[in-house]
Amino acid sequence: MKIITDIGNWLVQSGALVTLAVFAWKYLKPVMVEKQKHAKTVQEKELLGLVNSLADNAVNSLVSNTAITGHDKFNAATRMVGTTLADKGFDVQRQTIEHAVQAAYEKSDLTPTVDPAAQPQTGVVVHNG
Repeated sequence: MKIITDIGNWLVQSGALVTLAVFAWKYLKPVMVEKQKHAKTVQEKELLGLVNSLADNAVNSLVSNTAITGHDKFNAATRMVGTTLADKGFDVQRQTIEHAVQAAYEKSDLTPTVDPAAQPQTGVVVHNG
């Protein structure tokens, strides 16, 4: 037991323990910072997924409502998503919510689908031959 105590005293008195701690910190700090960045990225992805899901639900709930116009539907959906997130304690920028609602509108039945390969109809009939 005396040997263990003597080794511990020597490590403290010689500064070897401090040197060991400094080297360990230099090695562990980048690993911990990288883990923290990864955790933050995962949380942001999950929050963005939640925002997109709420935006899809808000837009789909307003599709059949003919009492309000498109711009008012956009504002209502943005308000619904923002209020829900705020009630749950999430702090999301309004611009992020607006982008999510816009993306949801573009996927919804409110936005007409246009085939980019289709030629516009002009009423002129062309005969080959």
